[in-house]
Amino acid sequence: MNPSPEQNEKLERAIHQTLRALPPRRAPRTLQARVLAELERRAALPWWRQSFAHWPLAAQAVFLLATAGLVKLTFLAAGWATGEVESTAVTSAFSTPYAWLQTALSVGRGLADFASLLFHSIPPLWLYSAAAFAVVMYATLFGLGAAAYRTLYASR
Repeated sequence: MNPSPEQNEKLERAIHQTLRALPPRRAPRTLQARVLAELERRAALPWWRQSFAHWPLAAQAVFLLATAGLVKLTFLAAGWATGEVESTAVTSAFSTPYAWLQTALSVGRGLADFASLLFHSIPPLWLYSAAAFAVVMYATLFGLGAAAYRTLYASR
């Protein structure tokens, strides 16, 4: 038994008038003091604990340069691991102090080759089936979540 649209409008108007007749709520007396204390606390934080926009310009520049350097090192390491960088020049530059790194990279390359061989030995139909199964499971999870929401919260 759903109420008619006219009844809904009357109810809506009655609720609106009742709520409009209520006096506005007063803020707690301590609210202003708490807000000002929090603003002072945040202003007293050292620059490295504030947001990036409040850092000194020199610190921002150093951070951006360091981040750019780390990105470059990451790309260099990725290229080195995949063999796209000429390994003789890099090996000669780092051979003595980083011999363990060469061993670790050899093991990493071996594992990557094994994973590639394993991946390429799986029939494509199985891969497509697994992808379709994942999509169906995602849609099922989404549908169950929506149904649970409607059951638990939407009826209130």
